Amino acid sequence: MPDYKEMYFQLAAKVANCVDILVEAQQQGEYDYTEEETPVISLKNSRPEEKGSDQR
Repeated sequence: MPDYKEMYFQLAAKVANCVDILVEAQQQGEYDYTEEETPVISLKNSRPEEKGSDQR
């Protein structure tokens, strides 16, 4: 007869390892995101000037 208690503990240990791997990956992604250089955003009029509006 299989030892279900031992099988359960092995499964629980492997699940805990998987959770640790996922948490570490999330933390590394958050760190990489916060350490990335923030792009400079230029705020200026994005509407093109109308051609011929000064000629009237």
